[in-house]
Amino acid sequence: MEPFPSDQIQLPRNMIENSMFEEEPDVVDLAKEPCLHPLEPDEVEYEPRSSRLLVRGLGEHEMDDDEEDYESSAKLLGMSFMNRSSGLRNNMSVYRQNPNGSCSVPCTRTMVVCTVVLVIAVSLIMAIYLLPKCTFTKEGCHKKNHTMELIYPLASNGKVFPWAKIRLPSDVVPLHYDLVLQPNLTTLTFTGSVKIIVNIVQVTWKIILHSSGLNITKATITSAGGHQAKPVEFLEYPLHDQIAIMAPEALLVGQNYTVNIEYSSNLSDTYYGFYKISYKDENSKQRWFAATQFEPLAARSAFPCFDEPSLKATFLIKIKRDEKLSTLSNMPKKATTPVTDGIVQDEFFVSLKMSTYLVAFIVADLKNISRETNGSQVSVYATPQHLNQVGYALNTAVKLLEFYQKYFLINYPLEKLDLVAIPDFQSGAMENWGLITFRETTLLFDSNTSSARDKKLITAVIAHELAHQWFGNLVTMEWWNDLWLNEGFATFMEYFAMEEVFPELHSDEDFLNLIFKAMMKDSLNSSHPVSSAVQSSEQIEEMFDALSYIKGASLLLMLKHYLTKDVFQAGIEVYLHNHKYGSARSDDLWDSMNEITNGTLDVKTLMKTWILHKGFPLVTVVRQGKNISVQQEKFLYHMETENWTSDASYLWHIPLTYITSSCNFTHCTNAYLLDQKSAVIELPEEVEWIKFNVDMNGYYIVHYAEDWKTLIDLLKNNHTALSPKDRANLINNIFNLAGLGKESLEKAFELIEYLNKESSTAPLTQALFQLSLIYSLLEKKGEQHLAARVMYRIEHLLGDKIDQQDWTDDGTLSERELRSTLLTFACIHDIRNCRATATEMFEKWMKSNGTMSLPSDVMKAIFTAGAKSSDGWEFLLKMYSSSVSEAEKSKMIEALASTEDVRKLIWLMQNSLEGEVIRAQELSHIIATVSQSLPGYLLAWDFVKENWKKLTRKFHLGSYTIQNIISWSTSQFATKAHLLEVKSFFESKSEESSQLRCVKEAIDTIQFNIQWMERNLAKLQKLL
Repeated sequence: MEPFPSDQIQLPRNMIENSMFEEEPDVVDLAKEPCLHPLEPDEVEYEPRSSRLLVRGLGEHEMDDDEEDYESSAKLLGMSFMNRSSGLRNNMSVYRQNPNGSCSVPCTRTMVVCTVVLVIAVSLIMAIYLLPKCTFTKEGCHKKNHTMELIYPLASNGKVFPWAKIRLPSDVVPLHYDLVLQPNLTTLTFTGSVKIIVNIVQVTWKIILHSSGLNITKATITSAGGHQAKPVEFLEYPLHDQIAIMAPEALLVGQNYTVNIEYSSNLSDTYYGFYKISYKDENSKQRWFAATQFEPLAARSAFPCFDEPSLKATFLIKIKRDEKLSTLSNMPKKATTPVTDGIVQDEFFVSLKMSTYLVAFIVADLKNISRETNGSQVSVYATPQHLNQVGYALNTAVKLLEFYQKYFLINYPLEKLDLVAIPDFQSGAMENWGLITFRETTLLFDSNTSSARDKKLITAVIAHELAHQWFGNLVTMEWWNDLWLNEGFATFMEYFAMEEVFPELHSDEDFLNLIFKAMMKDSLNSSHPVSSAVQSSEQIEEMFDALSYIKGASLLLMLKHYLTKDVFQAGIEVYLHNHKYGSARSDDLWDSMNEITNGTLDVKTLMKTWILHKGFPLVTVVRQGKNISVQQEKFLYHMETENWTSDASYLWHIPLTYITSSCNFTHCTNAYLLDQKSAVIELPEEVEWIKFNVDMNGYYIVHYAEDWKTLIDLLKNNHTALSPKDRANLINNIFNLAGLGKESLEKAFELIEYLNKESSTAPLTQALFQLSLIYSLLEKKGEQHLAARVMYRIEHLLGDKIDQQDWTDDGTLSERELRSTLLTFACIHDIRNCRATATEMFEKWMKSNGTMSLPSDVMKAIFTAGAKSSDGWEFLLKMYSSSVSEAEKSKMIEALASTEDVRKLIWLMQNSLEGEVIRAQELSHIIATVSQSLPGYLLAWDFVKENWKKLTRKFHLGSYTIQNIISWSTSQFATKAHLLEVKSFFESKSEESSQLRCVKEAIDTIQFNIQWMERNLAKLQKLL
């Protein structure tokens, strides 16, 4: 899945909360209330209170002692006993007070009672003390042959639900699904039936599977040889989205059974499951569209299923629909048969073996164009009014499909590949096998209004989703902890394929900027390893972040350069061949690579130091003659947090690369594996300068200590001695080191003084990014005078470059993209005469009633300038409502959100949330833009707080959209008052919300901003 990309990609260091306050699940003690069906011993589950304790008791295997749990449990038991004893003493005092105030001597009977109570108390305390410590742990003492005392949750009907884990049991596996659906686009409901053929791995009386929000009306089971379906009892446990089919007799090992379930539900009004979409056709008539989005956990809301990625099966799908509409699914259509008047049924061919989250179907009025390549029909679908914008996507998809088949040496296995533009879609795209769904802005290209950046975005998203047809669909991660195997690989292949097939797009520059931003997130204490243990739905949603995508991809890039491209490619081929149509873990990839390296390098040992640990190394370089000392430590911003954890002793195996002044252009790049804390590299001769991490192909930051001055002089005198990516890398590293306190901000500003001679996009955009961060912090902090001096410095460095830009679409794609970036920035901040020129062009366009053609690359700058006036804003909103170009509408939205009129900003956010004039899919983009401006950044946060329940209902907790919304609405804060406000807001919500990683990231970011300002504010006043 491609999280929605935007021009202002910001890392989701964010916060989320669960507004659905759930009660503790009901539990029942099976020792007191026996179940009707036998229970297997592996069904015992122990979970901490924060995760809802569902089962506790004695198991069959020995468990380790837990000192802390023992002590705390003993204390609690002791305190409980003492409280009860004191209550007894208060209520039944053995000494009776005489009227004169003196106490009478107790009677013999009273003394005996007291003695007995005392003996019982002492006995209980001794028993607690002498019992094994494991008695008081969450796991309990597991002794063989002991009777288990189990506590299970209750199903929705009050009966015992026979399973307590979030993960499904392993005793039953699905083989095949027959799914029949009938959506009604008038009532916005659907009915369905599913027949699931399952195989029994371990004898059982139950079948546990997933179902969410479905009204199940009937359930039966049929044995392999049987002809009669037997009705069965089914139980529902909504907390885990699970149902239990209770068999009338034991299900035998090795046998197949067919489970038949009939159900109904509403089409979802969120972006998950089988959901409804409203749009206007070419005649402005409202139409309805039904589509699916199942990743990660929403297939269960469209049909009962085993909704885990490793539980693959084949699918036969039939859809009943209005004869005026059309349907699409993963496989080609096999037949269409009449059902009743006006209703027909489409049947699709049986699918390949695949995960439930990749199942997809669409019911809508769509048109398409197609081409065949290598035995597969490639088609691009859109609503009829957008059919003239799908040509570029079709050509791009065909080229990329052909490239991947050659590179992987595995043909695309399906007879068709559909790419569909969805009118309302939360993500950028979704890789459903054979039926890839896209947001319209990531698939439709309008030659009149789509810019160079739009073309690059469409190409990148198609490349990403097509890569998934192998990485994710053919070979799927076993569980969501290894999501990076899907998303990291697809991101890596996305940029690699674009470099190979579309070199003119210079996609490597975009990848570089994404890596820089991922490292910002990864440098916080709240970061997480690329491969992280996850269980709950919120935890799984949160894995869809910059680390799974970008860090995962950058680690693969580093490995490719270290192994060489041929060895890396061979390893990928082995991995795909060994695990096709199955599931894999990270170790399976490293084992495949080791088959190729054949003992010359242990890839598994190398890469485990990167994927199982959060953060990245800081490599300090000291040059002394021919000897280069290198030393590694963890790069980490030390925030004052209660939960700060130090792992300074952690050791990465770092494939260092470096170039020197003695490069002879035949062997420039050198490599050295730093697998110790420090080492010395001996060069053949002394050199004038040395630059590590060539082209930023490694995931680490370099500190050059005394050598920074040498590199600063090199940039001033001969900046082209280093590649554009190396220059951008130096800019990024020195500003990060200044934030860490390892280098001075003065030296960072000194390094970028050469920029008036710079002409390459990568270093210019990185410098603009770093300076913009400083400007924004100062502006929001109320340091307007100092912020103005930062803007003056930007104008001093880039003013000539801005003046050189013309207002056309001429030049290479890289030049056009730089023009768009510089002019948009200049118009927003009113630098030079940018706003005057743009306003003049906007007024001409407005006088033509929007019919005048505007250069697409500078369209956003023109719209932004025009939206500054009230009339211009109103006209832009009117044009937005009537435009059929999604590329043009995207630029309009950003311009509308850049106004300084507070009332208009509030209306814009509220309207987008309601999805009336502006779709809810645009909301995160709007909040991102609003939060950057001085009038808007507090409004954005207030809007998020006030509408939190609505936001978390529309966009699921932990989702990439929620991550981005929270990140943008808080990342500008740099005061202790705002820090306290953000903390308090989430602490007032549920424990699950306040403990989410994205909440911690947001708090870490604000703390970093505060620390940065405290460290650098006085320095900036002197420096500027």
